[in-house]
Amino acid sequence: MVEIKNVKKYFKDVKAVDNISLHIAPNEFVALLGPNGAGKTTLVEMIEGIQTPGSGTITINGKSWDKHSSELHHIIGLTLQETRFLDKINVLETLNLFAAFYNSENSRIQEVLELVNLTQKKNARVNKLSGGQRQRLAIGISLLNKPKLLLLDEPTTGLDPNARREIWDILLNLREKYQTSMLLTTHYMEEAEYLCDRIIIMHNGKILKQGTLNELLSQNGLKNAMKFCFQHAVNPDFFQNFNIQWKEHAIEGQFFMDNFQTNITEFMNIINKHSYKLKYIQAKTPTLDDLFVLLTGKNLSNNQ
Repeated sequence: MVEIKNVKKYFKDVKAVDNISLHIAPNEFVALLGPNGAGKTTLVEMIEGIQTPGSGTITINGKSWDKHSSELHHIIGLTLQETRFLDKINVLETLNLFAAFYNSENSRIQEVLELVNLTQKKNARVNKLSGGQRQRLAIGISLLNKPKLLLLDEPTTGLDPNARREIWDILLNLREKYQTSMLLTTHYMEEAEYLCDRIIIMHNGKILKQGTLNELLSQNGLKNAMKFCFQHAVNPDFFQNFNIQWKEHAIEGQFFMDNFQTNITEFMNIINKHSYKLKYIQAKTPTLDDLFVLLTGKNLSNNQ
């Protein structure tokens, strides 16, 4: 669906996008992650046709912006972090307005209302909608032309968890029904994990890593961790095989596991043998956020 080959985009001394190559397959959902200044926005704007690559090529469904701009406008859908509407008209009138750009039929407008769960709100003025409803309307607008590629720029930022999950369900349903490809930029790690087949991490204009979540975690040596706390101090010599990072005078600690079931069994056997009492024990699976911090030294949610 999308082929990017050796694309560069420099601004004076800033290498915003530095020789990037990647692809998005048909019906594939891809997350594009990176701290502020990583080059994500510049790359997405070149895919959208807003900016032109300094060098390299970008094709969408085999077509390029310089030769097929009119055709590409009809196969791309775009949803931004925030969309401004005419507040005094209602949801149905808003969809009718944008549908006119694509000569969409009334049946398509009704279909979109159902897709984004706004049928019951079709006569409500836009300024009366909640934040989640307004964003669902924005997604609805991006679907009017039955896009083959959907570009989503932080579509759930600022929404409450319920509204965010509603949008996730809409996107997954869209994929199942229309075989749409999607490129998502987000600051929510769980969003990328939940929605996307593949994750691309950018930093300083380059692609640091790309792959499925499991591939990325295994490639970078991230393991399951076990955190625990005893009621009283224990003898750390009994636990030498676990390379435990101890805190609080051998009361609290954690270790990383190569084999989850085997390591847990051995650990509990030692505890039972010496009649130690636990306050708590907690298994922690590595996350995309852990990987992001490892690769960039920053937390994606706050870029610190």
